[in-house]
Amino acid sequence: MNQLFSSGSEVASFVVSSGLLKLSWAKNLDCYGGVNLNEQHALGFSLRYKAYQEAKFNIIAFVTSPICTKSHLQEAELVSSTALRETFPFVEFLCSNGNSFSIHKAAITLFAAHMNELLQLKNQCGSSSKPLIITGHSLGGSVASLFTLWLLESLDVSAATRPLCLTFGSPALVGNKGFQQSISEHPVWTSCFLHVATSKDSIPRLFIPPHNLHTMGLTSQPYIYKPFGTFLLCFDMGCTCSDNPEAISELLVAMGMGGTRNEEQLVVDYGKIVEQLESWIIFEGISQFSDFMPNSLRAGTILQLEAIGLQKRQQQQQQNNDFDKLIEKLEKLEESCMLNKRKVFDPAKKLNDIKIKMALLEWYKKVSKAEEIGYYDCYKNHLSQRDRDIVRLKKFLTNYWKEFVAQTEKKPQKEGVRTRWLYAGTNYRRMIEPLDIAEYYKNGQKNYINNGRSDHYKKMEQWLEEAEKQSGFSINSKKQNVDVILTYDSCFWARVEEARICCRTLENADASITDRGSSRQNLMKFELYVMEQIKKSAVSSEIFLKDSSFMQWWKEYEKIIEPHHNLPLTDFMKNCKYHQYGSGCLVLN
Repeated sequence: MNQLFSSGSEVASFVVSSGLLKLSWAKNLDCYGGVNLNEQHALGFSLRYKAYQEAKFNIIAFVTSPICTKSHLQEAELVSSTALRETFPFVEFLCSNGNSFSIHKAAITLFAAHMNELLQLKNQCGSSSKPLIITGHSLGGSVASLFTLWLLESLDVSAATRPLCLTFGSPALVGNKGFQQSISEHPVWTSCFLHVATSKDSIPRLFIPPHNLHTMGLTSQPYIYKPFGTFLLCFDMGCTCSDNPEAISELLVAMGMGGTRNEEQLVVDYGKIVEQLESWIIFEGISQFSDFMPNSLRAGTILQLEAIGLQKRQQQQQQNNDFDKLIEKLEKLEESCMLNKRKVFDPAKKLNDIKIKMALLEWYKKVSKAEEIGYYDCYKNHLSQRDRDIVRLKKFLTNYWKEFVAQTEKKPQKEGVRTRWLYAGTNYRRMIEPLDIAEYYKNGQKNYINNGRSDHYKKMEQWLEEAEKQSGFSINSKKQNVDVILTYDSCFWARVEEARICCRTLENADASITDRGSSRQNLMKFELYVMEQIKKSAVSSEIFLKDSSFMQWWKEYEKIIEPHHNLPLTDFMKNCKYHQYGSGCLVLN
């Protein structure tokens, strides 16, 4: 959808006030084909779905034929992700972080039975530019959720195009805790799911272990099934909205204890529920959803419980004690959820800080160049407080990009994410990795590329290579002033340091014949490598500053090369052609 939601209450407010919830339920009814909602069937059922093209968006509705009731779903059997991997691509993705999980057998069996048809439907969704709403009722809602996950696994779900899944009376617990955790690792997905349930409908509470009010707030065993997404729980007295999985589980249990078991219906007409929600919006404002906590967390928790029919009662001390314990537990769950949300990595939130710190590094690079040493050697020598200040900037940027790479590798649309951040990430790598190299060799270590290089640099370099291969366009194809560029090969200075080590080996009288021969070969390869970079204008003119490590290497190398040595770089350096390199006047064959 075109909306960006930061919380579940915002999703609920939007879909109710915009009329999307009402329209979605109408499409579910139409998909049923006008069947009587109270008609009972003891036979099996099959999946029915229908696609609708509206003016501003498309809708896909999933229902079952006949209407799925509680009697169809008594079995709580789960199917493991291991058994599903070959059949369902999104299962492999959800297991990408080492997670394993299970899904409700009835839902996944129904999904599998229509796999070929759903694949065609999925391909059609990918070809449309319109926002997409996926909706479903009862077990059809579970299939709608699985279909949405399948889309999320394959579509480029930018903020403007990710689908919105709206379910009515769906079994809240589609999968186990592993399933919920796999989805929660992608925070933006939470706002793609809104599940509407009412206390009069027993299906959303299926598979929750039975509890009585005395033990409700003190459950120690984890639930077999776990909810995901945002839940809008409706009761005669009001509604409550939450995207906290643990709190939702407790509220679903509490909803079943709210004194309405005699009012439970075989099949609930959610059209009346939606009308009631719309009337609350009209008379009480959207704050019915989005401003649920008026003064404190405790006040909001009490309102949540009152909305589903639970409140303190006179002369019922034991129940009141249990009520207080439930409030306390829900408070702790909400506090924990808010803390976890703060920890969620959102690259865009720190983008301004990243730009500022990269600008400071550019300034550091410019000042170092004015001192005829270059920022690599300036940082390596740590001669001033300015150099030590850069350590903090480097640490911040490295932590940010390491987390970015780790999170991006878990995402289904990682190719799209890589492309959007490719330029910024490449600049970071080319600016910061030389500083890591400086620290590495300052500590007397060797062979940085094989033994010291961080995996996130390797991954970012791989992304760049893959993107250029796929597009046929190089990020470096536009010729730039070598006076201002960052050297393309972020490991250039590691190669310089290894070349200096080779020079020292050749000067060492005690070095073995093998080591001396190997060092001489490596120096010739280094010469060819550097000349190739110069021809491509791929190295910054900084490398030729008089006090740079590269110029130090040349001074060391010039002493040990044979008089007849005539590789192109030797000619280039001996005749000081590098002075023309920075000015752009150099012409090479």
